[in-house]
Amino acid sequence: MSAIAADPDAPAADRLTVLSPMLRRLADERATGALMRDRGTLYLADGQVVHAESPATPGIDVLLTTGGTLRHEGWWDAVAQAGAGRRVGRYLVDSGHVPGGALELCHLGALYDAAFFALAPTGTPARFRYGVAHWIGPVRPVPVAAVERETLRRREFLDRIWPDTACDGAPLLRSAAHPSDAPVPARQRRILELADGVRTASDIALALGRSAFHILVDLRRLAAAGLVEAVRAQPLPAASSASGRITLPEVTADPDIALLRRLRDALEAL
Repeated sequence: MSAIAADPDAPAADRLTVLSPMLRRLADERATGALMRDRGTLYLADGQVVHAESPATPGIDVLLTTGGTLRHEGWWDAVAQAGAGRRVGRYLVDSGHVPGGALELCHLGALYDAAFFALAPTGTPARFRYGVAHWIGPVRPVPVAAVERETLRRREFLDRIWPDTACDGAPLLRSAAHPSDAPVPARQRRILELADGVRTASDIALALGRSAFHILVDLRRLAAAGLVEAVRAQPLPAASSASGRITLPEVTADPDIALLRRLRDALEAL
């Protein structure tokens, strides 16, 4: 199979309307294959997105099995029986493991979730491999324009909640400045329980079997409330200082974030 390399993504101003110039070109030429980017892969058929994967978000298998829609045995049976023929999705429905509507909804959620991360800004050229198909097989194709539109909508939505991306990729830790019994919804409390200073948003999504984007939404809300912070690593010194102390990575308060919190508190007090 042949592969082509793309130019780096457009300048920041252009990203407002074009997330990936190469993806647009592939849609126009009705290409079939896999567009591989830094944070994920988009699979195209006749110029439409038919699947997406990203290491930043749980795959469709995790979403189906963790949510109770499908037993683990049913998933592995489908992979064994139909994986080589790239018709796992069709087999899940035809064998009665998953209702057709449930598969479409879960697949669409996984596709948009992975595409959100795969289309993140990058200066690294993308690559496209013609003819590559995903083993999940055809479920429901989505136009490229719809994928780009939803990705932009999600970015804007997150920024409206809390305009800081620190919690999106760094390890997370519950803020020591707030009591452990602070009232939060049960869904968000489960996230706080996993914010141990080691796990990232993607780790938490995988542990809970939830959409990584939905985890980001809850994390931005928790960050806005001052309940969770990103662990900002600082380089370790080569040797201890004169006092015998060593500087360790710690949770630090960014002055810009502190200002945002003061503005938020002032608005809430009005």
